[in-house]
Amino acid sequence: MERIPVAGPWITQKEIDYVTDAVTNAWYNNANIYHDRFENAFAAYVGRKYGISLPSCTSGLHLALLSLGVGTGDEVVVPDITWIATSAPISYVGASPVFADIDELSWCLSAESFAERITPKTKAVIIVDLYGNMPDMDAILELAEKHGIAVIEDAAEAIGSEYKGRKAGSFGEVSTFSFHGSKTLTTGEGGMLVTDREDIYQRCLFLRDHGRDPHSKMFWNTEVAYKYKMSSMQAALGLAQLERIEELVIRKRQIFDWYKESLGGFSGINLNHEAEGVKNTYWMVTAILNKKLGVQKPELIERLKEKGIDARPFFNPLSTLPAYQGVLPELQPQNTVSLSLSPFGINLPSALNLTQEQVIYVTEGLKRCVTT
Repeated sequence: MERIPVAGPWITQKEIDYVTDAVTNAWYNNANIYHDRFENAFAAYVGRKYGISLPSCTSGLHLALLSLGVGTGDEVVVPDITWIATSAPISYVGASPVFADIDELSWCLSAESFAERITPKTKAVIIVDLYGNMPDMDAILELAEKHGIAVIEDAAEAIGSEYKGRKAGSFGEVSTFSFHGSKTLTTGEGGMLVTDREDIYQRCLFLRDHGRDPHSKMFWNTEVAYKYKMSSMQAALGLAQLERIEELVIRKRQIFDWYKESLGGFSGINLNHEAEGVKNTYWMVTAILNKKLGVQKPELIERLKEKGIDARPFFNPLSTLPAYQGVLPELQPQNTVSLSLSPFGINLPSALNLTQEQVIYVTEGLKRCVTT
C-alpha cells in the first residue's frame, strides 16, 4: 500500500473551474469579485455579519488583538495545548501569554483553569477549537463577561463544528479560521476573520492594508500597519470549497466513524470526544494512548512510519517550548492535564481522500505497534 498521508484536501472540478476563472477574469474592475463573494458567503455560513479574507489565521489573530487594543502590559489567556500560531500574535503586540490547562475530554480550554489564570492584567482570552472540537463555551463566556475580558475564538481547525446549534466561529468579539492545505476547507494558505462588530471590522480592514483610509487621498498612510491580503485565486478556491462544505464535513465525520468502528473493543486507545450538544468535525482523528501501554508518541510515530503510515504528534504544551523559556512574566502553574496527555497522543491520517480500507490498515498497524 502507498504511504498514507496525515492530511490533505479534496479538490474537484468545481475548484479547478473557479480558480481558472479567477486567473482569467479577476483583474482590473473585477479584481475583488471573488474576495467579496467568498467573504460574504463565509460570514453568512458561520453566522457573522462581516468577513475579511487573509493570508493566514495567524494574521487574523494579530489583527484581532490589535483591534481590541491589546498591547504592552496586558495578559492574554490561551490554552497550553495548541499550535504556537495561536499564541505568537500575543507577543507580536507586546502582551504576555498566560497558558491555561485543557479539559481532559474535549482537549480544549478548561473553564476552571481559565478562571484560575485571570488577573487584573487579563485583557483577552483566545479560545481554541482544538482538532475540530468545542470547549464549554457557556462557562468560558460567562467568566469573560464577569471580568470584562475580550473573547477571541481561534476556530482554525473547526470549520463546520457546532456548540448547541451555533457554528464554530460565531463566538466572542472576533473569530479566525485557517485555510492551510491540511485544513478541511483549504485555499492552500489563507485565513478568515469574522466578527459582528463594525468597529472591529473597519479597524481590521484599515490595519490589513498598510494603514490607509480608503476614503482618503491615494497612498496617504496614517499608521504603519500591515499587508494582510489573500489573492483572488485563493479566494476563488475558498469559495468553491465553501460551496461544498457540508460534503467535506460529512466526509470528515465519516472518516472518524471508520476509525471508531475499526478500533471498537480495543482497550487502551481513546479517540476524540464529542460532548452532548457539540458537533465535532474531527479535523484530526487523534489517539491518546493509555500510559500502561508503555509507548510514547515519538516512538509510535516512527513505528507507524515503518509501515507507510504518516502521523504527527499531539501538540506539545506551549509552556514547555524553548521559544517561551525565560520570556514569560513569572513562573506559571503547571498544567497537569496538558502535561499528562501530550506525551501519549498522536494525530492519525485524516486526509479527505482516505478510504475505509486505508483506515483499517492504519488501525491494524496501530494495534500492532502498541502491543509488540
